[in-house]
This record gives sequence, C-alpha cells and structure tokens, in this order.
Amino acid sequence: MRWSPRVEEFGMWHDVFAQQVPLLEKALRTALVYVVIWALLRVSGKRGLASTNTLDLIVAFLLASAVENAMQTNDDDSVTGAVVSAVTLIALNNGLLRLTNASPRAARILQGRPTTVVEDGHVDERGLKRLGMRPNELDHVVRSQNGDDISEIAHGELTPSGQFVLTLKDSEQSATKADVAALAGQLRHIEQLVAARR
Repeated sequence: MRWSPRVEEFGMWHDVFAQQVPLLEKALRTALVYVVIWALLRVSGKRGLASTNTLDLIVAFLLASAVENAMQTNDDDSVTGAVVSAVTLIALNNGLLRLTNASPRAARILQGRPTTVVEDGHVDERGLKRLGMRPNELDHVVRSQNGDDISEIAHGELTPSGQFVLTLKDSEQSATKADVAALAGQLRHIEQLVAARR
C-alpha cells in the first residue's frame, strides 16, 4: 500500500474535532464544576473579591488547573470538547445572570447580600468580623476612595460583587455645580435687595 499524505491529514483533522466523550457528559461535567466553584467562592466570602493579591492569583491559577481535569477525560482533548465546555460555561453564566437580574430572591441566594461596615461614622464591628477584615484595611478603603477618615462616612458596605460603596455624610460631601449655582442666585438676590435699599 502506498503512503498517502491525504489519509494522514484526514486522521489528524479527525483527531482534532472527533468527540470521544458524549456531549451531554461533557456539558454536565462542566456545569458541575461551575456549581462547585460557585459554592467555594460563595463560602469563602465576598471580601476576597474586593481585592486580589498574589496569593489569590496563585489560588486562581491552581484552581483552574485542578478543575480542568474534572471537565475533560483522558480520552477527550478535542477542539469540539473544548467548545462544548466553553459554550456550557457561557450559557450557564448568562442564564444565572439573567435569573439574578429578574429575581431579587435568586440574586440574594446566588450572590448574597451587602455587608455593612460603617454606619454613621462608626465601624460596624460585626460586619468587619463577618468579612474577616481588620479596621486598618477599612481605613485603607476609605482613603482609596478619597475619604480622610471613617467618621466622614454616613454608610459603607461591601457589595456581593466585592466592591466597597461608601456614602459621605451630607456635611462632608463636595458642592455640586447646582449647589454653586443656587448660592450664586441667592447672592445675586441679596445684592439686589441691598441695592434697592440704597
């Protein structure tokens, strides 16, 4: 039999795209890994989402490597298998995002609730303890959002997405253009009254 490059080329393309594991199994493995990672992140808390350090990055890389084995079997390293996993992850993620946008209850269950860390200029110790956060870390958050001190904050919370939302007390907020325009209008009115009395 003569060697034919076309036969070898066909075999290569077959190996690249041939699905060795049933599509449903591949999709279920991927969905299961997604749910397990969601649960791990949910249990580990939203504080980890607020800031990423070197250790968090190492965990992310190792976690990706560890779960890769669960999503693929030894028999399946095809492009089709990778595409099925990617489509499953994106579809599952988009479906859950739509669900959380449509249902406050689903959002609370899947994403959690905000945790109050400052109320009326005072640190909420229970909130900090729940987050495993130290007061000096909260001080850093306030300064990184252009605050000078915790006493300036009317309300501060860590959202389920890992963002700190700080609301300044009214007395600490900067004047807006509307505030300046209102003051200028009042000043003109006072000037008119003074001029009329002369």
